[in-house]
Amino acid sequence: MTMKQGDLGLLTTDLAQRLLASTELARVAYVAKDGTPRVFPVMFHWTGDELVFGTFAGSAKITAFRSRPAVAITIDTPGPPPEVLLLRGRATVVDVDGILPEYVAAHHHYYGAEQGARNIADVEQSGRKMVRIGLKPDWVGTLDFVSRFPGALS
Repeated sequence: MTMKQGDLGLLTTDLAQRLLASTELARVAYVAKDGTPRVFPVMFHWTGDELVFGTFAGSAKITAFRSRPAVAITIDTPGPPPEVLLLRGRATVVDVDGILPEYVAAHHHYYGAEQGARNIADVEQSGRKMVRIGLKPDWVGTLDFVSRFPGALS
């Protein structure tokens, strides 16, 4: 039986697992402090139950996530046909001393061990503080435009 859009079980599908393990950027949608919608691309780390990304303390989006934690995240391939993983839920925001471990993992995953280590060394030297933003999805959707079309079983 086909799972309906929104079913957390969709996280276990081959499509979802491929995209969560990929080096495609996640696109995070949220509502900014001024009430307007925003989307930004970000490297991420999937822990097995939470999508995590880091940002630097002082970023305007931190205030927005704290006051309006509802977010939507898309990870997709360019296609054709595109493959799409859609996640929704409430972001958690935690101040971190030092470099966020998931940020390190993401840099190594996206850039490789050598370049990832150089990137992290540059951040460590800056002494900047980080913030951990995590999403444990409460709604999951997938689209592959071959067997699961937009609106199908929504």
